[in-house]
Amino acid sequence: MSINRVNRLWDYRYGVTDRYDIATADLDPPLAVVDLDAFDANATDLVRRAAGLPVRVASKSVRCRALVARALATPGFHGVLAYALPEALWLVGTGVSDDVVVGYPTADRAALRELARDDAARCAVSIMVDSAGQLDLVDAVLGPEHPEIRVCLELDASWRPLRGVLGDRLHLGTRRSPVFEVDDAAALARAIADRPGFRLVGMMAYEGQIAGLGDAPARRPVRGAAVRWMQDHSAAELARRRAGAVAAVEDVTKLEFVNGGGTGSLERTAAEGVCTEAAAGSGLYGPTLFDGYAAFRPRPAAQFALPVVRRPGPGIATVLGGGYIASGPAGADRLPAPVHPRGLRLLGIEGAGEVQTPVAGLAASGLAVGDRVWFRHAKAGELCERFDQLHLIRGDRIVDTVPTYRGEGRTFC
Repeated sequence: MSINRVNRLWDYRYGVTDRYDIATADLDPPLAVVDLDAFDANATDLVRRAAGLPVRVASKSVRCRALVARALATPGFHGVLAYALPEALWLVGTGVSDDVVVGYPTADRAALRELARDDAARCAVSIMVDSAGQLDLVDAVLGPEHPEIRVCLELDASWRPLRGVLGDRLHLGTRRSPVFEVDDAAALARAIADRPGFRLVGMMAYEGQIAGLGDAPARRPVRGAAVRWMQDHSAAELARRRAGAVAAVEDVTKLEFVNGGGTGSLERTAAEGVCTEAAAGSGLYGPTLFDGYAAFRPRPAAQFALPVVRRPGPGIATVLGGGYIASGPAGADRLPAPVHPRGLRLLGIEGAGEVQTPVAGLAASGLAVGDRVWFRHAKAGELCERFDQLHLIRGDRIVDTVPTYRGEGRTFC
């Protein structure tokens, strides 16, 4: 019998988190686990959804060197989209990848100096730029005659539906690059090409309003319909503008790659026919923010357990810690969600606290001091900022324990 069938039988009879209780019975919580069967299934599904585009691992959403490497070992994955230059240098230096794009501009002077003096790193790492000012910073740090640095140009992928009327005041999406129009991209490409010490090798555009916004939120059909309408129109506009920008930049220099997408928009990105690769990371862990998508549903691969330390009253149990609030706009959807025992909920007046979190519901009455409550985080890699290690589980046993970035003493931002 295959391990996947065994897991399904376990899940049907006991519930998935009972397997985790069995696997970690000898460990004291707080602890975090990653279900390898779910992780691997999610990786395979991301490749399927990318429809032939190589998938670059977004390390921000993983933050564990062993699991970044595991994803890269999946056919269809290639390269890393890092979130900080020191992280990129570390991943190259430790042999995780020889192709790392830093997804955000850097102002880390020490890391720039390290990049400049390391020939292997300069061949492997591409830094992100969206203005000539970032080139000026590199020149100021390294001197005007520094070794050639690989750069990637970022195009803003937000939607500004009434730009001709309201300018940039109606902005749907993340506030990233100032390079929005096709002419903006062409001008910056020429500035890079004319600047000694830099080589433009790639272009990136991340459509956060599509990739990072669920279009089928539970029990909110009107919101879901509005999001789908917005995403359809935004995607159509971006496809035209991205194609124009890529063509304009390639009139200046031939690009090695054009990166786009995210876990929530892989199908759309692949269908455009302009991008040569896609980026994804959150879909590997399957956090709660990715429960509300119509086209796909990742398996929850990452969970964490907290111990019950108080019983303050009937129908309430209190666990140690738990205030692992996800970044982004403050709201209930950024809170961790109790998932086992079933039927638990956070208290609206307290939420998830720094040192204690009360949970309520019928299941709380059956919890005793020393029992566990399992949670899912709202976002993916941010969970690893709270735990030094992840216990990797197959079936009902731990097959490995690996350090997170934090467990290796690496906190990049």
